[in-house]
Amino acid sequence: MTDVKKGSLSALFPLLIFVLLFVGTGVISGDFSNMPLNVAIIISSVIALVMNRNEKLSTKIDIFTKGAGHPNIMLMVVIFILAGAFAETAKGMGAVESTVNMGLTFIPSNLLMVGLFIVGCFISISMGTSMGTVAALAPIGIGIAEQTGIPMALAMGTVIGGAMFGDNLSMISDTTIAAVRTQHTKMSDKFKTNFLIVLPGVIVTAIILWFVTSGNNADALGNYSFDFIKVVPYVAVLLAALIGVNVLIVLLGGTIFAGIVGAIDGSYTMTGFIKAVSQGIIGMEDLAVVAVLIGGMIGIIQHNGGIQWLLNFVTSKIKTKKGAELGIAGLVSATDLATANNTISIIITGPLAKNIADEYQIDPRKSASILDIFSSSWQGLVPYGGQMLVASGLASISPISILPYSYYPIALFVCGIIAILIGFPRFNHTKSKNEKSSIITKF
Repeated sequence: MTDVKKGSLSALFPLLIFVLLFVGTGVISGDFSNMPLNVAIIISSVIALVMNRNEKLSTKIDIFTKGAGHPNIMLMVVIFILAGAFAETAKGMGAVESTVNMGLTFIPSNLLMVGLFIVGCFISISMGTSMGTVAALAPIGIGIAEQTGIPMALAMGTVIGGAMFGDNLSMISDTTIAAVRTQHTKMSDKFKTNFLIVLPGVIVTAIILWFVTSGNNADALGNYSFDFIKVVPYVAVLLAALIGVNVLIVLLGGTIFAGIVGAIDGSYTMTGFIKAVSQGIIGMEDLAVVAVLIGGMIGIIQHNGGIQWLLNFVTSKIKTKKGAELGIAGLVSATDLATANNTISIIITGPLAKNIADEYQIDPRKSASILDIFSSSWQGLVPYGGQMLVASGLASISPISILPYSYYPIALFVCGIIAILIGFPRFNHTKSKNEKSSIITKF
């Protein structure tokens, strides 16, 4: 049965404070560094713990720590750490510089961002994780931006766009698995439906990237020397991603491989390699702490009924089949904005979306695609999401500065809306065969 609890709008107050502190301060002052992300989330977390005076502080702390220690949050933290280690190690032995110079040598400058986006699409759809794709490609995007004058925020937005393509479509992506399982459909069927919807967005994004970088003159870039042996660690990481190796193994293996190559060409001694790994980890510690605190705050918000209020608010507006599809899109969008995790947002809203889809005869392939499309779109846009945090952290820029260049996440959202409004793709509704509704997995 569907949960009929009313939920609580006031439970979302800590999230509102967080957004106002982090985004509002930057807008007012014109400098988003005036309110550090970690300070904003600490203040919001304290407010979350102070709320709901009917419960003991020890109980609320227990809820907070369970949210902070959620498996998805811990995985994100480990990815942060390994991403930092790999990025710093590769940079220290010259992999980034050689890779960028090789790209500048063989790819016209007006196609660098298009190429970076397409590579990101292939890597993410093979690796099944946007986080891993961002970690692998962000250093290359940073190097290209530094040597061509292309805005750093544009390069990071391009990397995130390519990463979200695969997160939304990959057969091994946790978002795809969650969407398919909650809607009781097949992976291959969901992929075909999903791909037809997002393909125009990919094409439009590539055209936009070509247009905004078309002013770059390849002849003006000069000749850049590169050492292919230093490119090998990135080649290895990309190949490992293409064959679907686990992101943790890819990043750990890439770090070790970069160290070995660095030792062979004299870039590293054992001590130098260890220091580079340590420096990379230290550089990502702040983001790891922020991810843990966000997880704890969301745990409190969900416990107090904030997520349930969002679910109830959206479903109360549904009147027609088209409205039901928009309602599913609104549900998963609002939940992703609240949780900053597209997998968790699908897990939370999936069972309710299934009930809505059955009632309004929405094909499960379409409902699964809607869940994945809109959660991935917003995940590529929220400035406090893991993808934005990794890219902005590696590039040392504000995540807000990336938003104007988030072409693919925006195109993904637009494609999803158009598909709903025009009823695309068209197919007959297939009913589930005596399947029970999935159980909501609490965050």
